[in-house]
Amino acid sequence: MIFLDNEYYFEKAQILKAIAHFSLPMIIGMSVSVIYTILNAYFIGLLHNSVMMTAITLTLPIFALLMALGNLVGVGSGTYISRLLGEKNYSKIKEVSSFSFYISIILGIIVIMIGLIFGNNITTGLGASAASFTYTKQYILVMLIGAPFIILNFSLEQIVRAEGAAMVSMIGMFVSVGINLILDPIFIFAFHWGVPGVAAATLIGNVGAVLYYSWYIIRKSDYLSFSIKYFKIDKIVAIEVFKIGVPIALMTAFMGLTALVFNQFAASYGDASVASYGIAQRILQFPELIIMGLCEGVVPLIAYNFIANKKRMKSTIAFTSLIVAILAMLFAMIVFFTGDYLIGVFTTDPQLIEIGGYIINVIFLSLFVTGFTTLIIGIFQATGQGRAAIIMSFAQGLLMIPILFILKSIAGFHGIIWSIFIADSLALVIGLIVLYVLRHKLTVNMDEIKAME
Repeated sequence: MIFLDNEYYFEKAQILKAIAHFSLPMIIGMSVSVIYTILNAYFIGLLHNSVMMTAITLTLPIFALLMALGNLVGVGSGTYISRLLGEKNYSKIKEVSSFSFYISIILGIIVIMIGLIFGNNITTGLGASAASFTYTKQYILVMLIGAPFIILNFSLEQIVRAEGAAMVSMIGMFVSVGINLILDPIFIFAFHWGVPGVAAATLIGNVGAVLYYSWYIIRKSDYLSFSIKYFKIDKIVAIEVFKIGVPIALMTAFMGLTALVFNQFAASYGDASVASYGIAQRILQFPELIIMGLCEGVVPLIAYNFIANKKRMKSTIAFTSLIVAILAMLFAMIVFFTGDYLIGVFTTDPQLIEIGGYIINVIFLSLFVTGFTTLIIGIFQATGQGRAAIIMSFAQGLLMIPILFILKSIAGFHGIIWSIFIADSLALVIGLIVLYVLRHKLTVNMDEIKAME
């Protein structure tokens, strides 16, 4: 049985070995995803059409929305499935996985209906000009028509990983990225489809990943199921899924809003400020995703042992915290000594290098705090702490907006840049306080949990 192999890592493997088993595939998969988003823009850039480039940039919120809907179902279902595995409640897992599958499809159909009815309004709302309107709408319509597959991709990846099949999760990401990279140049240069070609390649990549995950669940998985006989709108399942899924979806939306506000503040100091920040953020993406992949990768391990073995759960959290600290310190030291050179890889403009070198040193300090914040959020997800997850979605998603206003009035441009680190630090403090308040609830034994239910 496939799960018996995974059960070894859940229950018996050395902690560091178990963490590596669950996290390394997540880290690799997420890193590859970043590469293909960059290459999408690269292929369009070869056409030397700025209007097309503008269009694919404007449509990023649509893909983010579909990803948020997938995580709305997938994150909640995944953490619940891992806890049910720890409880050995295998029959319930079939209900949860079936619920996740069909609810994802229903959400996708709703998105299609909204897209077909309000396509023009959505395109205008994204900020498309008269010149970029057609390209932007073409991309949006392809994405929205394929919404069920895109939502399913993110949802199924979560529940597969929840069962402990971390390698399957990673391979699914590779399938999506690989198909996209093969089809991008074919659709853009051979078929001359331009922006719709990028959208079609992305969609087909997601379809490929869904087919792969579906094959695994139907043919290989011991406990996951798509069977309609297990699908029902069960109150307990819905509560367990959405009490974690909703905060994660809200956090995604809030952080998008915060990014929009930050860009507007930075733009008031000129294009060089925005460009320098954009370069620094691109460099930050890779170490950030490594730490994020580590913290998200161990969520199933924490969730399983929250029910099965509290001592192992605590050891997992402790070792993961140590790794986060080491990685953050390592990346910060690299940036401290080579920041200007890293910025210079992306530009030869002396002004951008000077501003970017300053920005990158400040925002890389945030790795020390955002890594631990991500781990704390993962703990709340894994243990089903819906209220705590809601608090953190507001803290991490919206806290920076008032801080931006305050620090800009006090320190101008420097205040805007330092607001990132200060907001992240406050979010971590809030997370630690909530974690301290919940410390007894997170360490009770299984009999007490059943008694509370």
